[in-house]
Amino acid sequence: MSAIVWIAVGSLAAWVWLLLGQGYFWRTDQRLPERAAPARWPSVAIVVPARDEADMLPVSLPSLLTQDYPGSAEIFLVDDSSADGTGDIARALAVRHGGLPVTVVSPGEPRPGWTGKLWAVQHGMALARARDPEYLLLTDADIAHEPDSLRELVAAAESGGFDLVSQMARLRVESTWERLVVPAFVYFFSQLYPFRWVNRAGARTAAAAGGCVLLRTEAAVRARVPESIRQAVIDDVSLARAVQGSGGRIWLGLADRVDSVRPYPCLTDLWRMISRSAYAQLRHNPLVLLGTVLGLALVYLAPPVTLVAGLLAPDSVAAWTGGVAWVVMAGTYMPMLGYYRQSLWLAPLLPFTALLYLLMTVDSAVQHYRGRGAAWKGRTYARPEAAPDQ
Repeated sequence: MSAIVWIAVGSLAAWVWLLLGQGYFWRTDQRLPERAAPARWPSVAIVVPARDEADMLPVSLPSLLTQDYPGSAEIFLVDDSSADGTGDIARALAVRHGGLPVTVVSPGEPRPGWTGKLWAVQHGMALARARDPEYLLLTDADIAHEPDSLRELVAAAESGGFDLVSQMARLRVESTWERLVVPAFVYFFSQLYPFRWVNRAGARTAAAAGGCVLLRTEAAVRARVPESIRQAVIDDVSLARAVQGSGGRIWLGLADRVDSVRPYPCLTDLWRMISRSAYAQLRHNPLVLLGTVLGLALVYLAPPVTLVAGLLAPDSVAAWTGGVAWVVMAGTYMPMLGYYRQSLWLAPLLPFTALLYLLMTVDSAVQHYRGRGAAWKGRTYARPEAAPDQ
């Protein structure tokens, strides 16, 4: 067989494995598990780290203030050295909308060895623990919750005996680039961390979605979070690993009541969002980067390339094999497009989207070796040589 046939066969074999052997990652049925109202609703402290979120808070914070929760709940918003009046806007919204009590604090710039978000979370959790809550809801400032979101999260945790319940917020999909890139972001995440594997009792796979994490307070103390993960750039996965590693049971799924309101109208916005931590995901290892690039090329780029090359050669085996691999790939992407209410005709474009992600990952490594590290909201984090659980 020719080299192009071998490549096509390798790609098809990879897709057969991904279809059947990677935890059915492509399915979108991992939603909040069956749950019932507990006999007593536990107390909850809601911790919101916020840096330069003046545009997001008027949309997101009222959704927390008006939570229909039968138990005791309080919001702790940590203004992470914002330059746009985030703290003042939060206070004004609390007065205007009423609802749950709100405490706004500004801890100042993070100490060396801490990423900014986790420094803010540390202060919010410290304030919250003074109230002795049974649960902590860690949620980002760009996340909007339906009125029953907290109630359903707590019911799921109590019913299932989970120490951590996390939902992947439904990201905004309105602009052309959001439609092309955003569903694939969640698709690739679930491929790396199949939700079914995460949710199995005794699982070795651990992950969470940082925009919405309900955490049992005693589990946080046992896992020493956030101190134990203070340098983590990918803080949500590190948090899940710390909780699981300390004996906690975790659950992760797609959200029906939680939405991100942050817009990414241009490709450059999405590029920054993804490339800022892509190389950290690969543990800053050039060999892992090389393997990732080759893997993405074989799995996502080879099917259309071998199909076209087989048609031009002509080589019917290469064309058919590449075409079947492309069909399987598109078929696995359709459930995620359906979840995001997008046209299924976007499914065949997944190779192009994967090429964008490949380039973003390479760019993340280039920025790292230029000494810029992971960057977010005006902060740049140097290479975390000793970062734990990352």
